[in-house]
Amino acid sequence: MTEDNRNLLLAFTLSMLVLFGWFYFVDRPRMEADRARIETQTEPAKPAPGPGGNPAASDIPRPDGAPGGRLPGSESVMAGTLSRGEILAQSPRIPIDNGQVHGSISLTGGRLDDLTLIGYRETVSPASPEIVLLSPAGSSKPYYAEYGFVAVGAAPPKLPDYQTRWTGDVNQVLRPGNPVTLSWDNGEGLRFTRTYAVDDHFLFTLTDRVENTGGSTVSLMPYGLVSRHYTPEVAGYFILHEGLLGVLNGTLNEITYEDIREEAQERVQSTGGWLGLTDKYWLVTLIPDQNAAFTGSFSYRPLGGHDRYQADYLREAISLAPGESREVTSRLFAGAKKVEVIDAYASQYAITLFDRAIDWGWFYFLTKPLFTVIEWFYGLTGNFGVAIILLTLAVKAAFFPLANTSYVAMSKMKKVQPMMMEIREKFADDKMRQQQEMMELYRREKVNPISGCLPMLVQIPVFFALYKVLFVTIEMRHAPFFGWIHDLAAPDPTSIFNLFGLLPWTPPGFLMIGIWPILMGVSMWMQQKLNPPPADPVQEKIFLWMPVFFTFLLGTFPAGLVIYWTVNNVLSIIQQAVIMKREGAEVSFRL
Repeated sequence: MTEDNRNLLLAFTLSMLVLFGWFYFVDRPRMEADRARIETQTEPAKPAPGPGGNPAASDIPRPDGAPGGRLPGSESVMAGTLSRGEILAQSPRIPIDNGQVHGSISLTGGRLDDLTLIGYRETVSPASPEIVLLSPAGSSKPYYAEYGFVAVGAAPPKLPDYQTRWTGDVNQVLRPGNPVTLSWDNGEGLRFTRTYAVDDHFLFTLTDRVENTGGSTVSLMPYGLVSRHYTPEVAGYFILHEGLLGVLNGTLNEITYEDIREEAQERVQSTGGWLGLTDKYWLVTLIPDQNAAFTGSFSYRPLGGHDRYQADYLREAISLAPGESREVTSRLFAGAKKVEVIDAYASQYAITLFDRAIDWGWFYFLTKPLFTVIEWFYGLTGNFGVAIILLTLAVKAAFFPLANTSYVAMSKMKKVQPMMMEIREKFADDKMRQQQEMMELYRREKVNPISGCLPMLVQIPVFFALYKVLFVTIEMRHAPFFGWIHDLAAPDPTSIFNLFGLLPWTPPGFLMIGIWPILMGVSMWMQQKLNPPPADPVQEKIFLWMPVFFTFLLGTFPAGLVIYWTVNNVLSIIQQAVIMKREGAEVSFRL
């Protein structure tokens, strides 16, 4: 290997070490500290209430373009000390149950502010609580969706708001094929009717109908909002977006909680699109009429010591003459970001780039097809771990010609290793002559020292794409393999430092080195022993410690990724050993 090639490989290796080292020893501890800080935060004092137990309306900014209007949803009760159940019991409600979600619609305010996900639990235990997605204002973590109208004009009519008591049949249950209807009359000539419908998954359709029975024309601007009155715990990884999200004017907008706190508000004019708030696995997003023009807004407006994040849209005004009625239909997605479901909605309702609600990342062209392959294998086997192993076989088959060429080159390199050592000893004091003789040796023996690196370089994008798939797709969450692996998206839960659970001690996170990471490290060491040793002593020492370093590093990575890497190493060892034996090179794993 030439001096330039050695330097290039050394630079690449050191860069990877710095990258992983920074993540493991600096970035990861920082994120864990932030997470611990968030978890131990106490709720701030509840603000002094205004009329009806709510913050005074004078504290609320108005939306641009809505003369005389208030910021929709901003007058609601802030986070309080009552339990979620106590808050829910304060208002009559219409139950929701479609087999995927439980919840209710409050007749006070007509909000969708109570939703839990039936098929998803907080932990892998089937007895753990359902994931709580939406909660009402006044609870410890308010998170809700609201729809309504903003009046336009000098003398605005009375409109429904967060305190409005709608009329509805609480004995009904909102389920597929059984929509529910709320109604309210303002006593001034406007009659409002709101119909909620839900499908078999996570999509709600809301139809607001306004009838003008008065004697004058009325102009109203329809709005929708998703509001969150607390800062949620986020994973904090650079490969995952959590926060405010939407597609406006055909452009994906990703705004973190930290960024919106600095900017306060971002506003975009758009026709079609969607906007809301996203967590790692869950999404609540507004989907206006895809043919309607609106102003989309992301904002941060703290109130009474509480954070408050909001995604909302304000549509152009509709005019109702006396005796006229108008309908406005919009949709709300509130649930788990299942790939099949998200894609189906994007296609069925022509929602612009709705599949980007799942954070496929910059390598969308690779991550999503990779997931499709894994899901197809899962359909055959019923186990995502087995599907990952089959994916590994498929990747090895796809790269077989390249790997075959590489291993032949490495076998030749190992065969000429004694001749290379002779040249170094013979011309130890003449580096120029040494390089010339090395190049002549490579030419004569038809050896390419660089070709051995190609399989690793080619598979790096596949590795990171699989990491992304395991990290962001809810299908991998709590997906079991065999034995002790109950969640392929989580690290191997065992550790050699407590003898894999035999000792009554839980090691700290950086010492959670489970069985699969150890198998990966051993396979990496065995593969390293099959390769010719680096010419540079510094490189040799670095490579010697790399299996140990990666064992500790991958101990914190998803178990599914470690399984992929381990199986890939084992297949590479078998393939390389067969080729080396065929080429007459020594196959040895000596220390």
